[in-house]
Amino acid sequence: MIVTSFILKGVHIDSVMTALIVAAVLAVLNAIIKPILVVLTIPITILTLGLFLLVINALIIMLAGKIVHGFSVDGFWTAFFFSIILTVVNGIFNGLNGDSDR
Repeated sequence: MIVTSFILKGVHIDSVMTALIVAAVLAVLNAIIKPILVVLTIPITILTLGLFLLVINALIIMLAGKIVHGFSVDGFWTAFFFSIILTVVNGIFNGLNGDSDR
């Protein structure tokens, strides 16, 4: 979260504790609300070849910004790019922490 907020200027996180709370809230929202949204938007997701899932991710991030005090996202496009950058940063950290068996 913090790395992504440094990369993208429209994302504001007050402290490390806020970043941890945002991560926990995003995990809960992704576990509960995202599956419902994915099922409800299957036709448009198929029509856009899955790219609509990025819109769903942006909406989840904007919702987390409304829930957590000390975390704000300036708008939809900021949340959209935040989602993409967060995915890339997580992929890099997971790659660095990967198994030596690969």
